Amino acid sequence: MVASNFESEAERFHRDGFLVVRQLASAEECVALRALADRMLDPLQGPVEFEADVGYPGAPRSMLDAGGATPRRLLHAYSRDALLRAWACDPRVGTRLKAIFGGRAPFVSQCHHNCIMTKHPGFSSLTSWHQDIRYWSFQRADLVSTWLALGPERKANGALLVIPASHRLQVDALRYDQALFLRTDLPENRELIDKAQMVELDAGDMLFFHCRLFHAAGRNETDALKCSLVFSYHDQFNQANPGTRSAVYPSIALPV
Repeated sequence: MVASNFESEAERFHRDGFLVVRQLASAEECVALRALADRMLDPLQGPVEFEADVGYPGAPRSMLDAGGATPRRLLHAYSRDALLRAWACDPRVGTRLKAIFGGRAPFVSQCHHNCIMTKHPGFSSLTSWHQDIRYWSFQRADLVSTWLALGPERKANGALLVIPASHRLQVDALRYDQALFLRTDLPENRELIDKAQMVELDAGDMLFFHCRLFHAAGRNETDALKCSLVFSYHDQFNQANPGTRSAVYPSIALPV
């Protein structure tokens, strides 16, 4: 792909707040990554965020409740395995990020996402409408996350929903609940949510999305585990604010 095509992708990203690149990873790469995830799930290798930890609608209230000990995220993916580190810094990802960042060098954050995201049958909670930046503290609210599907992602197993161009909106604080999810009881929010699109993915497809893009996801209603590899990136001039959660671990420069 020539540079102009990367620039075209970057333009679409800035317009919509997200970009889907089909078959960015090969079938063989996805098989290897999924096999690695399966080995980390059984026996379970920590650190792990469980369904009981997330506080999402429908999630078990405690580890003692049914499904409470179901893994939701295998945390600290970058430090877990060389295969995961290689993917986080893969040139196919880094070159696109550099174009999105306007030529500035991308860094992968070890503090946010940096996980294998799982949705298990039976006990997967839904994720309400939110922006990832609510959790993060950087000089600028200009970060990009990548979501690599390791299998099919459809409505039935909780595929992501996004609201195109919502990364450019300024939303009044009163439109959020206490957990900083969009309040679905407000007509102005319902009008926004009605514009949502589902992002259906196949194994090897990658979604790039802005940290201010509103997104949500449903439950996994199938009988098969869904796995995705998720990392977040900032550019070389957008540093984490000292003393915050975003600065706990050092970011890693990508070789592009």
